Amino acid sequence: MRITPEVHAVRLRGANAFLIVEDRLNLIDAGLPGSRRALNHYVSTIGRSLAQLDRIVCTHGHPDHVGGARELAADGVDVLLHPDDAEAIRAGFGDVLRSPSRARLFAALSRSPPASMPLVDGQVLPLLGGLEVVHTPGHTPGSVCLYARRDGLLFTGDVLEVRRGRVTYASPIFSADVRAARRSVQRLAALDVETIIFSHFPPWRDEAAAVLRGLALRSAER
Repeated sequence: MRITPEVHAVRLRGANAFLIVEDRLNLIDAGLPGSRRALNHYVSTIGRSLAQLDRIVCTHGHPDHVGGARELAADGVDVLLHPDDAEAIRAGFGDVLRSPSRARLFAALSRSPPASMPLVDGQVLPLLGGLEVVHTPGHTPGSVCLYARRDGLLFTGDVLEVRRGRVTYASPIFSADVRAARRSVQRLAALDVETIIFSHFPPWRDEAAAVLRGLALRSAER
């Protein structure tokens, strides 16, 4: 599905990824392990090749977002991930047993790429006229949103979701720190957003900026 002429939603194993189609190809999130086949099929349908893929930008370190990166990194594709999540997913099941938590379990289940490049707050990637990294911790320590100011696009990973027909905060079941996840939404309220793009739900275009301001206000009142 094309969200804009340059941004294509691609259904991978476990989650949607977003293919940025410019002179070269770039990918936001990578699905679960085994997602390469679906990505390769989609890329071929638009007359492009995975040989044109330069980088994968991971919104966070959960298995359905970073798991498929390992097989693509083997082709020399750069993988970008916030350092807090890069550190977390290096943990093993021994760490889970020593100090059990849902966050440590999800991190241990993630198959990390052999190496990743740091993705940090305020960084601007040369994509879509400038794709800004906004660190929004809480769902995971290193969760980020990606903001394309030129087109008014906000890629939220799992920082936001849709429940009962309304945009709301990250899932409390899968989040490492629910309060922090809600507070992080306050960072999004000042952005001029026309389209909110989620990993597990269709894009939201109905007064997107006002929706973000409302969520930020509610989180500040808690």
